[in-house]
Amino acid sequence: MAEQAKAVRMPPRWFVTTAWKVHRGLYRLGGGKRFLWPPGGKRGWGAMQLTTTGRQSGEPRQVILGYLEEGDELAAMAMNGWGDGEPAWWLNLQANPDATVRTVDGEREVRARPAVGEEHD
Repeated sequence: MAEQAKAVRMPPRWFVTTAWKVHRGLYRLGGGKRFLWPPGGKRGWGAMQLTTTGRQSGEPRQVILGYLEEGDELAAMAMNGWGDGEPAWWLNLQANPDATVRTVDGEREVRARPAVGEEHD
């Protein structure tokens, strides 16, 4: 008998956005690195800070993202906390792909691009 897929119940949107705000606040209070971690371990993914340029404001915009590493390349999924639409940080990168990331290893400049083909799959 084939197993049936269980429906995954997602938290309410207000909970997701509140968790993001709390995480950003703790990150700032902790001086930055405390709430960043490298990929691997139990989670499998790491946490990094991404700074983009706002596509409308031109101002720096920061977000904490989960990411994976493949050699020197970093990969993050452009999901909006299970909500509809693309996240603002991804829209900002589409308008201006030059950004800065901070990981536990330090800060570096990056140029974002969407994954294509087999890489995307």
